[in-house]
Amino acid sequence: MAHTAAIAHLRTADPVLADVIDAVGPCEWTLSAQGFRTLADAIIAQQISIKASAAIMGRLEHLLGEVVPERFLATEPEDLRGIGLSGQKARYLRDLAERTITGALDLSALPALDDESAISQLTAVKGIGRWTAEIYLIFALGRPDVLPADDLGLRYAAQQFYQLPAPPPPPEMRRIGEAWRPYRSVACWYLWRGRQIHY
Repeated sequence: MAHTAAIAHLRTADPVLADVIDAVGPCEWTLSAQGFRTLADAIIAQQISIKASAAIMGRLEHLLGEVVPERFLATEPEDLRGIGLSGQKARYLRDLAERTITGALDLSALPALDDESAISQLTAVKGIGRWTAEIYLIFALGRPDVLPADDLGLRYAAQQFYQLPAPPPPPEMRRIGEAWRPYRSVACWYLWRGRQIHY
């Protein structure tokens, strides 16, 4: 994905972010696949470490062969528990699978919806909150102007780069992000990446 216009805008709009862009280098924001598997992965990842999440997702792929709604619904609950999936997350994934199969959630229709409508569709699923929906919009749908203000990693990055006494609360995060419109997703990517490389 080319982000030349976004980077030019962000450099002009926010001198702090311009320094982060210089430190990080070219934007390597790549998209995940759209669909059930990506959302399942996001649900599994909630409130556990990246390593633990990857391990459970790997075992789920081995168990199902392919992470699709039909195979998930055909799997016995004890088999899901056996791979380390909690009962609550299994229920969330079952709701996602059922909604996907019945068409209550039409993932193929999301790209045609505006951001808030897509978020509304996603958050109707048990276990998918606004943050998960926003991350899906950024990394699966490639939406350029999404700001997941509740994301703790993003807030810690803002604290670091803007030299704030504490991670800014979501309303303050949104205020900071106003200057980044209409490329807030790209700005977030740079802050996340900047924190990862300990700029």
